[in-house]
This record gives sequence, C-alpha cells and structure tokens, in this order.
Amino acid sequence: MTAEAQEWSLPDDLEAVRETLIAWYEADHRDFPWRRIDNPYAILVSEVMSQQTQLGRVVEAWEAFLERWPTTADLADADRADVVSFWTAHSLGYNNRAKYLHEAARQVEEEYRGEFPATPDELQELMGVGPYTANAVASFAFNNGDAVVDTNVKRVLYRAFDVPDDDATFEDAASGLMPTGRSRVWNNAIMELGGVACEQTPKCDEAGCPWREWCSAYASGDFTAPDVPTQPSFEGSRRQFRGRVIATLREYDELELDALGHRIRVDYTPNGEYGREWLEGLLTDLESDGLVELDHDGGALVARLHR
Repeated sequence: MTAEAQEWSLPDDLEAVRETLIAWYEADHRDFPWRRIDNPYAILVSEVMSQQTQLGRVVEAWEAFLERWPTTADLADADRADVVSFWTAHSLGYNNRAKYLHEAARQVEEEYRGEFPATPDELQELMGVGPYTANAVASFAFNNGDAVVDTNVKRVLYRAFDVPDDDATFEDAASGLMPTGRSRVWNNAIMELGGVACEQTPKCDEAGCPWREWCSAYASGDFTAPDVPTQPSFEGSRRQFRGRVIATLREYDELELDALGHRIRVDYTPNGEYGREWLEGLLTDLESDGLVELDHDGGALVARLHR
C-alpha cells in the first residue's frame, strides 16, 4: 500500500473501539513495575532506560538505579561519573542519556524546588527530554498527556485503520482515538497492543487482539507496515568505546593517550586506523559532553574523568 493510495478513517463506533482496547489491556498485560506507580521521577528513569534497551532487561537496571538514587535530590547530589559508570555497567546505551538524566534531576531540584513539571510542554524544559518522553511522563505520572505515537502505535494505526505512513497523520489519528482524560491507561493499552499482538509478525488470534473486527489488515490478510528503523549494533560501536573509556578512567584515575588506547581495544596502534587520531576524537567528544578532562602534561595528552 502506498500513502497516496490509502484512504482512511476512524470507525464510527469509537466508544466501542476504545472500551474494547482498554478492557483487553486491563484484563491481562505485561507487568512492568513502572506501570504500577505514578512517580514521575521513576517513570522518567524507565522511559530514558527503555530508549535503547529491551524492556525485559530494563527492569533489573531500573530497580538498581532507584535503589541507589531513589529521588531526584539523591541523583542531583550524585557524582556524574558514578551515574555514567552505572549506565555503562548495565549496557543502557549512549552515556549521554545518563548525563542528561543527572542534569534533569538537578533542574527539578534547583528550578522546580523538587516538584516535577506535569505537562508535556513543561517536561520538555528538562535536559534531554524530548516530545515523546515528555508526553509519556505526563501521561503515566499525571494522566495529563497527549496520545503517544511510537513505532508500535504507528504500526497498529497503519494496519487497523489504513492510516498513511505520515507523522502528522499518525498524530491526528492517535489523538482522535484517545478518550479524553484517560491518557495513562490509553497510551499503555495501545502500546501494549503493538508490543504483544500487532508485532512485525502479528499474533492477532494468539494474543486475542481486541480490534480484529475493525482491523483492515485482519480482514484483508495484508500485514505490511511502515519501515521500522534498526538499532545499530552495540558491539564495536562508538558508544561501546565511549563506555570503555569511562570505565577505564574510573579504574586508573588518569592515563596518557596510548596507555588508555591499549586498555580499551586490543587492536589499538598509535598510528593505525584505531590509533591516536581516533582516540583523540572520542575523548574530545566526551570532553564536550562534560564527562572527561584532557590535559597536555609535558606534551603528552592525559585523560581523566571530569570532577
């Protein structure tokens, strides 16, 4: 199906569509711990961790993180290097996310007197919080969000109601579907539908999809969906070596360039493809992010964690 050829509309019996999905979700859904709470800080941590990590692996890291830093005040007072080290140790993706989460906690404490902002627009003022994350926190913590539109939701809308593969149209359709004042349960429910029933390989009957009677794809057997971007491999990636730099500097305090290079990759050679020039670029990025400090000590470049 092409976007130009598609015609779409929401069902006339919207109330039945809504209530059927909510009833399906409330009867049985994946029991992630952040779904049982309305603490905006804990929900923000879960959202940031989930951006690059499978939900099943997030649970252990999320619980350990909150045990160590249970409030925004605790996180704001933490050493940033400790937060980044935790992120690296739990393979949670880009270390920048740890830095931004740390800075967001400081903002809540210093700019909002410890009270979390409650609307999507206000939440976007926090460091590293974009429209999707802001809306998710507003929805799940305050029941005050707009319709969430992620990859799973797009796939559901495309298949069920022939919504064209266009971001603005997806937003309109998602907003039209969501019942007023119920963003918490609705956004959880429609994401659950995309996550367990309307996957890339759908499980309509197996998962008991509640929208089968309205779904165009189920009626036609055509389960094509918008392209889903693939996550770049972590193994051998730049972000993996950024994490190794941070972990190594925590162990050795400070290291000259070549000593550091040999400790973070076995194929490091000073003048090779992965040598001084490559490592200096990596360190410069980390310095720009406020994570390391660089010092020319008697001509030799020395790296240490930012204090």
